[in-house]
Amino acid sequence: MIRSILWLGFFAGILLAWWWLYTMATGMDLDLIGRPGPMAQAMAAMDPRMDMYMPMAEFGPLFSMWAVMMAAMMLPTMVPTLSTYEDLMVSANGTRAGWLGVLTGYFIVWVAFAALIAGVQLALLFSGVIDMLGIPTSRWFAAGLLIVVGAFQFTRAKELCHGVCHSPMSYFLTRWRPGALGGLRMGLGLGVYCVGCCWGFMALGFVGGMMSLLWMGLATLFMVLEKLPQIGHFVVKPMGFALILGGFAVIMWPFFMGV
Repeated sequence: MIRSILWLGFFAGILLAWWWLYTMATGMDLDLIGRPGPMAQAMAAMDPRMDMYMPMAEFGPLFSMWAVMMAAMMLPTMVPTLSTYEDLMVSANGTRAGWLGVLTGYFIVWVAFAALIAGVQLALLFSGVIDMLGIPTSRWFAAGLLIVVGAFQFTRAKELCHGVCHSPMSYFLTRWRPGALGGLRMGLGLGVYCVGCCWGFMALGFVGGMMSLLWMGLATLFMVLEKLPQIGHFVVKPMGFALILGGFAVIMWPFFMGV
């Protein structure tokens, strides 16, 4: 009974986060792809230094948006990890309190990352690299970010972090701690590895637009695929190639279009 309640609450939280993002995006006059309507275009053209309150130019609202985005995008990728912990509740001394501790520690790390990337967004906004909607103002920035994130897929750091995210059982067996506090400590560690593995897909929001539900959905799908035991290792490098090619395509697109 308790297991069912916890899992229902977990998935309800994910659905609530996606609903909040959907209402926020449509309320800002963006379609599902992230294309702005007339009101959103006027917002994008605003100067963040104007003497008026603009939520997308303030740390608090941006941090809240990113925190909800972390819940919507990253919690689905945690299902294999929580399922693995449940297996150890049978073969080891795992508990429901420990399960909640793992979840809490994981989310704390991603909320900390939300604070960091909200600060990055403000820096990019006030330097003119992105507009008020988080859309890049230069194709060179968008292309460079695609290439950097694509290249990261081939690094040793990605391999190490993905190895832990892809196979959480090994992490649990080597760093096992009982109880709620032990679960929290393991969740914090897993969260750090997960941020190391997936930070690039969060940063790609600055290419597709921060409130593009299409980008958020595709990024979530790919991060889930990366963590599936059967296919996870087979999608990392192909995605790296695809992102790098996408970066060069962004650079070359105006030449093909005769602009």
